[in-house]
Amino acid sequence: MKYSIIIALLLTVGIFGFKNTKPASKPNIIYVMADDLGYGDLSCYGQKKFQTPHLDQMAKEGIRYTDYHSGSTVCAPSRCALMTGKHMGHAYIRGNGEIPLRDEDFTVAEYLKQNGYHTGIFGKWGLGQAHNAGSPEKQGWDEFLGYTHHVHAHHFFTNNLWTIKEGKTVIQPIDSLRHSHLYVMDAALEFVKNNQAKPFFMYLAITMPHAEVFAPTPESVSPFLTADKKSTFPETPFIQKGGNYRSQAQPKANFAGMVTHLDRDMGRLMELLKSLNLAENTYVFFTSDNGPHQEGGADPVFFDSNGPLKGIKRDMYEGGIRVPLIAWGGKVKKGLTNNDVLANWDFFPTAAELAGGSKTQGLDGLSFANTLQGKPLKKKHESLYWEFYERGFDQAVRLGEEWKAVKLSAKGGKLELYNLKKDLGEENNVAVQYPDIVAKAEKAFVDNRVISDMWPLKKK
Repeated sequence: MKYSIIIALLLTVGIFGFKNTKPASKPNIIYVMADDLGYGDLSCYGQKKFQTPHLDQMAKEGIRYTDYHSGSTVCAPSRCALMTGKHMGHAYIRGNGEIPLRDEDFTVAEYLKQNGYHTGIFGKWGLGQAHNAGSPEKQGWDEFLGYTHHVHAHHFFTNNLWTIKEGKTVIQPIDSLRHSHLYVMDAALEFVKNNQAKPFFMYLAITMPHAEVFAPTPESVSPFLTADKKSTFPETPFIQKGGNYRSQAQPKANFAGMVTHLDRDMGRLMELLKSLNLAENTYVFFTSDNGPHQEGGADPVFFDSNGPLKGIKRDMYEGGIRVPLIAWGGKVKKGLTNNDVLANWDFFPTAAELAGGSKTQGLDGLSFANTLQGKPLKKKHESLYWEFYERGFDQAVRLGEEWKAVKLSAKGGKLELYNLKKDLGEENNVAVQYPDIVAKAEKAFVDNRVISDMWPLKKK
């Protein structure tokens, strides 16, 4: 009996060379998506008017992606692409109208929940409301605090958000004098603390720096004000005359305050993960839902928010759809820059691979999990596709690293072709010089687009 106990102890501690059979813990996954943050709005992507040191440090300790794209050039369809792994030729939600996800739509949150993850979303959902099939708890979320409706999310000072209680999405009263981002960020950090003992997936859908242009606290703006409270930037006050946004006397100072506040909160998140010893088992992704906006007094020209790119939100040019992506934590190789052509519908299969789940089926996305370790993609996209309805019918298709084709209603739908390797700013239309590439692009436009009888084609 005595010897049996000794042998059992020796086996337990591995003296005899047996490995611990306990399976390794699944990694936590956090996807942070800012709202209307441009490619050039972070200093590690070229911003000169203010600095984002915490996100810059995140890039130094991780991987900075230079050719990552949003799912769409506006909010709701971009979020749909992220959640469902389908691009705009196949996704159900292709515009900003109030079209909720359906019961048959399958989200990355549902997938990860089925694979043992506790799920939480904080910020803007925008893919359904409490009374329909797109309600957060029906699309894979265990916890939620934020906005269900994207127009409600235009207002940072509101008397309510929404939350999940007893399996239903319900109103959560809040103080209308306190900026909603503060509630959202507090809830997100609390979610991490409360779920550190089990695998979790957190989608932090931050509502900044989308209009309205109001920084969360006076302290957020103060670095951009003089001693007598005047802006350090040349300001043009924004006066609201009907619509969704409040007037703002110092929109530039507040915009800079919003982005730098967001940056500090990313620093808080990374510090929390380190303090809880979760950083090495937590993958964190930071990006934006589309290009920079100009509503509410925002000035993307002054801040050079699209960097070297042409266009802004609602455009099919790169400035409307190319966004920052920084990956950090987990097994991410440090200090790399990645130039692979990717889009946010690639996140679903990437998360599935990181979670060790079964292979995903029927998605447009391709996993880029290999690149997190500094390895080449297992498979590259033959093409990436976007379409947009708010200004008629615009389309764009990317063919590999080099070619980009655009069709705009305002220009009669005539195909424009750009060589992004030589012309990142999309200034020189070379369609006439490359008829063979034009033919490939025309085919890609047709091949990537599927029309469902259930999809309302009328303009939203």
